[in-house]
Formats: sequence, C-alpha cells, structure tokens
Amino acid sequence: MTTAQKPAIPPNMIHITGKAAEKAKFFAEKQGLQPGFGVRVGVKGGGCSGLVYNLELEQDAKPEDKVIEENGVKLFIDKKSYVFLAGTILDFSDGLNGKGFQFQNPSAKSTCGCGNSFAV
Repeated sequence: MTTAQKPAIPPNMIHITGKAAEKAKFFAEKQGLQPGFGVRVGVKGGGCSGLVYNLELEQDAKPEDKVIEENGVKLFIDKKSYVFLAGTILDFSDGLNGKGFQFQNPSAKSTCGCGNSFAV
C-alpha cells in the first residue's frame, strides 16, 4: 500500500507513532507488564503554561477510559484529558535536542520551553 492509498486517520483520535510504541513496549517489558498493557495519556493542571502532560504505563484500562490501539500499543485516556488531547500525536525522540516522549498537540495554543506544559 502506498502512502497515497493509506486510509485517512480521524483527526479527533490520539495517535502513537511506531517509534513511541516500540519504546513503550521496551519500558513495559522492563517493568514486567504483560501483553495487553497500555500507556495512560492524560493532562493535569500545573506547569508554566497551565496544563501538564502525564504519561504512565498500566496493565489495565479503567472502565471510564477511552481506549485506542495503534502500532500494537493501547492508549488509555480519561474523558477529561481526551478533550485536550484529541488530534495529538505521541512520538519518541532520541536526538540531540532532547530524549523522551513528545506530544504534538494541535490544540495547544502555547507551550513552555521544555514542552512539558501547554495552554489551550
């Protein structure tokens, strides 16, 4: 399938890149999590810009979570966070400008210098 033939990805979903998914699997294995684990993606108040991203590995989703599976990894998102994260891409960078998970959030109107907090 060529790039032009790929199905359109809904813009309101939260996505995890292949590289971020592989790193999540690596860290989950180191923590002893079983297959079917998920990455809890959320936001909470704080930081320089008002909201801070939260990222954790968990074995199971909570009943009220929205669950999205992409690249072999489940994302667990609570309903309140989903409003702020719709359309976000979770990526992983290991370049010279920083190492770790990165959020590309189209809803963020501004971000702090470190990229860990944002405002909508």
